[in-house]
Amino acid sequence: MNFGFTEILIIFLIIMVLFGAKRIPELARSLGSSVKSFKKGIEEADQEEADNQQHKKE
Repeated sequence: MNFGFTEILIIFLIIMVLFGAKRIPELARSLGSSVKSFKKGIEEADQEEADNQQHKKE
């Protein structure tokens, strides 16, 4: 699903109304931290899977 500029602007305005301008930076930091943790977990799982496959070959 592709979002155009207008759709993104409408979503942003709805978020502004719901949460207020003061809470948006806090929400953005929280979202960024969550994404970072998720990516780290995926990378660790991939590394663990690669290690397990390497041990099976030996």
